[in-house]
Amino acid sequence: PHPNEVRGCRVAARVPRSGHPLVPVREAKTRCYPAPTVRIPIALYLLALAARLLLIVDFPAPAYPDSYYYVDVARSLAAGHGFSVDFIWIFAEVGGKLPAVPVLPIPSNAHWMPLASIVQVPFIWLLGPTPFASALPFALIGSLAAPLAWAIGRDAGVRPSIALGAGILTAIPALSLPFMAQPDNFSLYQPLVAGALWMAARGLRGRGWSFALGGLLVGLATLSRNDGLLVGATLGLAFLWDRVRAWRSGGARRPAIPIWAATACFGLFLLIMAPWWWRQLEVFGQLSPSTASGKVLYIRSIDEWNSITTPATLDWLLGQGIGPLLVSRVLGFVAAVGIFVTLVGAGLLAPFMVIGGWVRRRSVDFGPFLTYTAILFAFSGLVSAIHVPGGTFIHSAAALAPHAYLLALEGIAIAVAWLAARRRRWDREVATRFFTWSAVAFAILAAVAGSLGVHATWREQQKERLAVSAALDLAGVTGDARLMSIDAAGYDYYTGRGGVVSPNDPIETIHEVATAFRIEWLIIERGNSVPALGPVFSGENRPGWIGPRLVGIPGPDGQTAVAIYPICASSTDRRCTITAGGAEPDAAAGLTPTTALRPAGTRP
Repeated sequence: PHPNEVRGCRVAARVPRSGHPLVPVREAKTRCYPAPTVRIPIALYLLALAARLLLIVDFPAPAYPDSYYYVDVARSLAAGHGFSVDFIWIFAEVGGKLPAVPVLPIPSNAHWMPLASIVQVPFIWLLGPTPFASALPFALIGSLAAPLAWAIGRDAGVRPSIALGAGILTAIPALSLPFMAQPDNFSLYQPLVAGALWMAARGLRGRGWSFALGGLLVGLATLSRNDGLLVGATLGLAFLWDRVRAWRSGGARRPAIPIWAATACFGLFLLIMAPWWWRQLEVFGQLSPSTASGKVLYIRSIDEWNSITTPATLDWLLGQGIGPLLVSRVLGFVAAVGIFVTLVGAGLLAPFMVIGGWVRRRSVDFGPFLTYTAILFAFSGLVSAIHVPGGTFIHSAAALAPHAYLLALEGIAIAVAWLAARRRRWDREVATRFFTWSAVAFAILAAVAGSLGVHATWREQQKERLAVSAALDLAGVTGDARLMSIDAAGYDYYTGRGGVVSPNDPIETIHEVATAFRIEWLIIERGNSVPALGPVFSGENRPGWIGPRLVGIPGPDGQTAVAIYPICASSTDRRCTITAGGAEPDAAAGLTPTTALRPAGTRP
């Protein structure tokens, strides 16, 4: 190439009067990059976006309580009603007990953070309250994680093929893929945390502004999930480690992270979080109301999470004895490892993540990531072990994917090199390429197969809930009627009717809650309900305040999957004229499972 042409960017030599040439200067005033530096991240973003848009096309709606909740709050915000919801999805949101003044609607976000709802609002204003409007921002934002993985790898000096492979894996992340298009915080938390850890690593290499930017990303991550505070702790430890390292060098090494960068980092974090904390104090008097109730930290089993009669104190937690307490912590940690290995590592990649992590254990580029990983797993095992199987861990663990995939592919290269040294016929480079891209292909196939299976399950539940909505409409149930169900947010989304969750307590307590909130209809799901309502569903024992079954919605096996019952405020309620107990009809008030399966309009 011409000496004045650098990677496709033509430059012009400029010679001063002294005759000595200066360093060549580009003719264009704009900065010039090598073509792959531009093409690859754009291609990775488009690949990730295409994968997420295909998921939305196949199943555009929210699919589980978290995503229902975020959409319901977003629609309330877009409609000008503020942070409020017309249901109680878990009683931890109202203090973990029956409120002294039971009212609906209630202020939202006493447990979950607001960013996943906030990002939907502009799209709802633009496109209307549709499933696509709620899902689209998560596809657009979450797709940033793929080029981010490539950039992290490039910055860490990994092979170009490994950086590219990690970007593809992040774009189509194995068995966690179907969650990346849901209106949930997966697609928010992942790029924010990965970016914050990357900025911490750059800060440790002397880039002060990168470390400062990390504080902004930590603030946004915390506004997405409370676990973002653990990322903030990681950046704090990085700063302390840098100071200790400089001090132990006896002055031979200066700190890489200047004081101004650490101050700016913390200041940007506060700039993001202060308005939300102020709102929490104004509305609830607590920064974390659900944690203050004790229901997050002091329950013995996940069944108590949905109870209003079980104590939730430190004495209650410790009172079970040291044996059961330790067992619950160990099981929580094991569950966290299993979830990560399955959903992120697809089983096959997990051992290579360990190999890559071990080799990179002293690397500044991966130091913040490994620190955060250790903190997250320790927190999950010691503090939030009870909630790990319920899904709280995978929301946070998905953020580990970009770095983890880089380490996995490095681990494959290391393993191949070890084997190639013992097998003379192996061409190390050819074998490395083969096994690297085979692993990528395996993860993509797992992602496709897993997404199809998960969507089939979600679609069946959607069908049942649309049928419930149709049955209520056909029965003439008014739009302001209150429902009690195992998923109050989901039924509010599909039926437009608020209500409360069925508490995991004795039937007398359930009656007390239904009376307090003036609940008119009870929805019981087969296999997904509180034990006290099991006899009602089976017809073995129905108390007098629960009327005869309005309708039974059949499941895939033809058996009743969801049943609707009236809740009677008095013995004169016409809906409860049939004697309690005995066999339940599958058709009451002129409704049959067939008529209940009619489409429920376009409400969702």
